[in-house]
Amino acid sequence: MKKRYILPFLVLVLSSCKDDFLNQLDPNAVSVESYFQTENDALLAVNGLYQVLRSGNTIGEGSALYSEERSDNSGRDDNQSNAGEPFQFNDFSILPSNSYLRTHWSSMYDGIARANTVISRIDNMNFAADDLKKRYLAESKFVRALLYFHLVRKFGDIPLSTEEVTSKSQADQLAFRAKEADVYAQIIKDLTEALDSNLPNQQKDYAVGRTSKAAIHAVLGQVYLTMGSTLETAKSDNFRKAEEHLSAAYGMRKFGKLTEIPYSDVFDVNKKMDCDELVFQIQYLQGDQNYHSSIARNNQARGESINSQFPSTGAGTRASKDLVFEYEVGDIRKDFSVKFASDARVNDWFITKFRDNSDAAGTAGWGGNDWILIRYADVMLMLAEAKMNLGKDGEAIVLLNEVRERAGLPSYQNSRNNAAYATKYPTLKDAILHERRVELAFENHRWFDLIRVYNAEELVSYFKKKDQANYGNAKLSNISTKDRYFPIPFDEYKLDPIKMYQNPGYQY
Repeated sequence: MKKRYILPFLVLVLSSCKDDFLNQLDPNAVSVESYFQTENDALLAVNGLYQVLRSGNTIGEGSALYSEERSDNSGRDDNQSNAGEPFQFNDFSILPSNSYLRTHWSSMYDGIARANTVISRIDNMNFAADDLKKRYLAESKFVRALLYFHLVRKFGDIPLSTEEVTSKSQADQLAFRAKEADVYAQIIKDLTEALDSNLPNQQKDYAVGRTSKAAIHAVLGQVYLTMGSTLETAKSDNFRKAEEHLSAAYGMRKFGKLTEIPYSDVFDVNKKMDCDELVFQIQYLQGDQNYHSSIARNNQARGESINSQFPSTGAGTRASKDLVFEYEVGDIRKDFSVKFASDARVNDWFITKFRDNSDAAGTAGWGGNDWILIRYADVMLMLAEAKMNLGKDGEAIVLLNEVRERAGLPSYQNSRNNAAYATKYPTLKDAILHERRVELAFENHRWFDLIRVYNAEELVSYFKKKDQANYGNAKLSNISTKDRYFPIPFDEYKLDPIKMYQNPGYQY
C-alpha cells in the first residue's frame, strides 16, 4: 500500500437520467484539490465509484476468477490456463506472487481509496439540501463497505483505512493488517450509516444500477450471517441481526411470490430495467464499444450460438460436472444455465446463463447483460439460512420451498421422501446450501457460501470427498486448510513482514 498513497482520481461524466445511468460522456481526469466545487461535481464523483464496481479486477462480471473459479462450480481446463497463473485459483496452488491476485488486491484498494476521497471531500462541501449530501455519502459508504466485505472474506485480516490518504507517511501508518472483527465493525458502521438517508427502498425508484435501502439491508444481512457463521463471538446475536436485515430487504420487494417472476426473466437483457427480482446490478451498455458486457461471448463455446452471435474459437467457461450432476431431475434451471458443447475440440459443459445473441449486440458480442450482485432469491435463501441458525426451521423451509417451486421442483418435505435427495442432503443446512448452488450458479456466490458454511477443516473434507473426474484438471488433492484464505500478495507482505504478515501456509 505504501506506493499507492496518491490515488488517480477518475471522474466519469454520466447522464443524470435514471434510465440512462451509463450513457456516459468521455471521462475527465482532474486534480482532487480543484474538483469538488459544485453539487454536480459530487454527483459525478459518486457515479465514478459505481464505475469502480464494473471492473473484472474488482467485482464486475469478469471477476469470477476470484470467487466462482475458486469453487466447485467452474474452472479452466485448456493448456494455456494449466500453464499459467489463472489455473492456480481452481487448482488450490495459488502463490503469493500471482499477478492476478496482486491486481485484484490493488484494484480493490484503489476503489476504497476513491471512496475515502469522495466521502472526505463531500462531507466538507455545502449543499443546498442536506438530504442530498446524506444520499451521496450513503452511496459512497455502501461501495466502500461492499469492497471491504469482499476483501475480508478472501484475505482475513486486511489493512483498514477510512480516510483520504495524502502523504507517504500517512500511508505508512495505515499499512498494517487490522483484525477481521475490526474490518467487519467498519463495514457495519458504513452500512448502518448508509441507511440513515433518503435513499428509496428499491433501485428503480432512484436509478437502476444505484444502491437502495433494500440493497443495503441485504448486504448488512449477509455480513451478519457471515459473522455468525465464521466468528467465535456473539453468534446468536449476529444471526438475529442477519434475520432482521434480510427480512427488511425481503419486505421491500414489489412482488408477492417468487413464482411470479420466471427464472429466465431474471437474466433477460430486455427486462433488466424492470425485473422486480433485481435488487442491485452493475450496468453494461448493449452495442457500446467501451461499456458493453462480454459475459455472453466469453462463455460461448466453439460451434455454439446460444449465448451470442460472436463466433467463438474457444471452449467458453467450463461448468464442472460436479455442478451439472447437482441439478435434480426436472430442475428448469439446468437447461437454462448449462449446455454440453459437442464440438470435438470442446466436448464439455459450458455456461449459458448469460445470453445476448441479439442483432444489437452483433457478431462482435457487445452484449447488454447487467451483472447482478443482489437478487431476491439470494436474499430469501440467506434469510432461510439465518432462520435455520436460529432454530426456526419451519419458517426457513417456507422460503426454501418458494425457490424450489419456481424451479419446478417438489417441496423440501416431499423431496425428503426421495432416498437419493435425503442421502445427499441429510440436513436442512445441506439442502439450503444445495439450493443456493443451483439457483445462483456462476453468479459468484458459491465460494463465499462454502467458506461461510464450512470452517477450514470442513472445507478440506468437503472437497476431498468429491470425484476428481467430475471436477476437471485442477487437483482436488492440493487443497489444505490454508486455502480458506488467499495469500497476501508478496510485494505487499515484503514491504513489512511484521505488520503485513502472511497468511498461514503461504510462507516461502
